[in-house]
Amino acid sequence: MAAVSSLSFSAIGQSSGDRKLNVSSARYLASNSEGFRFRTSFLYQSVGLRASSTASASVARCMSTGTDVPPTVSETKSSFLKAYKRPIPSVYNTVLQELIVQQHLMRYKKTYQYDPVFALGFVTVYDQLMEGYPSDEDRDAIFQAYINALKEDPQQYRVDAQKLEEWARGQTSSSLVEFSSRDGEVEAILKDIAERAGSKGSFSYSRFFAVGLFRLLELANATEPTVLEKLCAALNIDKRSVDRDLDVYRNLLSKLVQAKELLKEYVEREKKKREERSESPAANEAVKKCTGEYQYLS
Repeated sequence: MAAVSSLSFSAIGQSSGDRKLNVSSARYLASNSEGFRFRTSFLYQSVGLRASSTASASVARCMSTGTDVPPTVSETKSSFLKAYKRPIPSVYNTVLQELIVQQHLMRYKKTYQYDPVFALGFVTVYDQLMEGYPSDEDRDAIFQAYINALKEDPQQYRVDAQKLEEWARGQTSSSLVEFSSRDGEVEAILKDIAERAGSKGSFSYSRFFAVGLFRLLELANATEPTVLEKLCAALNIDKRSVDRDLDVYRNLLSKLVQAKELLKEYVEREKKKREERSESPAANEAVKKCTGEYQYLS
């Protein structure tokens, strides 16, 4: 069990649900791995997004101003623990605690702005992490407590993630990268990102954004390597950063699966032991009864 309880955020796993990132299809997006751990480099990757006059009305402006006094990391973690008081299995809790620390650092950067693609990336990561959690109700409650602890709207995360997923399912490789020539709510979101990313200092790239970007490609069945390159160019995003981060992400997808398998095996072993212990008294009693009956008949 030690191997399970020591799992860190460097073990985000792959799920089998609708939001699963396909590992094999991700390989074309991830060719230049750097040997750093997700736990440290992801932890201190910040998101800084400034408001733009061309942003879609659906893009929430969750920015912290210079006059705000942001909560500390410990206060954010405390808010989460107060909102969700039930025990969380260590294989999930260890990752969640590290995840909330790194997202706290993103959230309270002065230039932070909520972004639907970022939200899609986070929701994808969360759902993969929590795949197989014992209770669907608890999984949703943890999500609510987590986002509320960051003083954001959990429903908005879900709604925006679903909106982008539904949009992407109706796209092709061509239409996905030609968003700038069309009108629409999601198109306006992508145009806003492209405008801010093209301005120095007005867009701060994050790995959650990379995951959200890949999720769009996956749902559109845009598996050609050139599509990512064209989409990054259209969004004014550095493709090398996306390649690197998706490579890191892909290499980590299997680690949580392995950890969950260890947890499953541990639970099954413990269950078997409990059953054996519960059966032993009954077996002993049966032996005593048979022995007593034999002695009586004798």
